[in-house]
Amino acid sequence: MLSARNQLPAVVRSVKLGNVMAEVVMDVAGVEIVAAITRGSAEALGLQAGDQVKEVIEATEVLIDN
Repeated sequence: MLSARNQLPAVVRSVKLGNVMAEVVMDVAGVEIVAAITRGSAEALGLQAGDQVKEVIEATEVLIDN
């Protein structure tokens, strides 16, 4: 169980593995969200396109531009 409040159901659209990091593209209610996580984490989670996941956003600040 995670204590973060910002947990959003998502579907993995793609996973690009690099040498150290992985780019994970997810769909959250029609909005594309991209996360950069370690390659080891992506492999440990076994992430693949089509997987149902929970996207957890943990941030100390949110920026808004107009």
